[in-house]
Amino acid sequence: MTGETVFDLAQSCRESDKLPIENLVAYLTVYMPEFMQNKFLHITQFSGGASNLTYRLSNNQDSLILRRPPSGTKAKSAHDMVREHEVLSKVGKFYPLSPKPVLLCEDESIIGEKFFIMQEIKGLGIDKQLPIEMDEQQQSELCENFVDGLVALHEIDIEQSELASLGKPTGYVERQLEGWQARYQKAKTDDVSSSEPIYQWLKSNLPMDSGYQALVHNDYKFDNFILDKKQPEKIIGVLDWEMTTLGDPLLDLGCSLAYWVEAGDPESMHAIRMMPTHLSGMMSRAQIFNCYCKRRHINDVELTPYYVFGLFRLAVIAQQIYYRFYHGQTDNPKFKHFGQLVNILIGYAQQQINK
Repeated sequence: MTGETVFDLAQSCRESDKLPIENLVAYLTVYMPEFMQNKFLHITQFSGGASNLTYRLSNNQDSLILRRPPSGTKAKSAHDMVREHEVLSKVGKFYPLSPKPVLLCEDESIIGEKFFIMQEIKGLGIDKQLPIEMDEQQQSELCENFVDGLVALHEIDIEQSELASLGKPTGYVERQLEGWQARYQKAKTDDVSSSEPIYQWLKSNLPMDSGYQALVHNDYKFDNFILDKKQPEKIIGVLDWEMTTLGDPLLDLGCSLAYWVEAGDPESMHAIRMMPTHLSGMMSRAQIFNCYCKRRHINDVELTPYYVFGLFRLAVIAQQIYYRFYHGQTDNPKFKHFGQLVNILIGYAQQQINK
């Protein structure tokens, strides 16, 4: 920065994830002058999430969200900020719960990575616990709204010209299965279990074509929701559209339910629970699946293959993150035990197969 202009600058981030704030200020002053006009920028990193890095940018009056990839080795085609910005630009016309994109920066010299900025949907976030106390009725309604939001997404007409370019739904399930197995093999470390038995079972039991095609979120879960402060059972925002594409909606549902640890699950699954799906007012996985199928008039479909695939995919995602920690590409302490998480998921997927 030049001249005598003085900015009030501060950031609260993990040391390894700090942004080059003066570079960012210079860039935003040019491309978002209204946001920077009061010469104030405070940056706060969101602690949740284990993939892309998310920050709140505050100018002391308004706030926006910045998304950037993690440091270290990245899976090919993952963490694509340009594509996520494109998805939000297109999906927002049809799905009002998605945040509005504001600015895309493809110049990696600014912060070291491509990034984009989007609106902040202001409300309540969910993590391992509910943000505020909800009675059983509210919990049940939240689950109903969970299903409603996914049904609404999956019933968007993907023949719309804006959406047709987002993916190739034909052959989607087979590509997903083969792709995630290849990623696991590439990221495997010596301290995690083999995925081969699960992969072989899925090859024989996962329907390669359910007959349904849809816009799929691929990370639709409680901790990617924003809830209404006054009606916390109401979902007002759905975040993290990085992996959105066109594909099989039942696979999308199975991937969502991989995160759904319910009250009767083994202690090992409760040890890795990330969301409050175990509470007494919450639906079970089977109830969510059946509710979804009923609302979409889908018959004669079994949950188990889709759920096993979801557990398998989640194990691969966790292993890709653990690989970066294992090889010293990130120092985030929350990733230290991800190898154990992987083994738990692989083991529970095998238990589902053996039932």
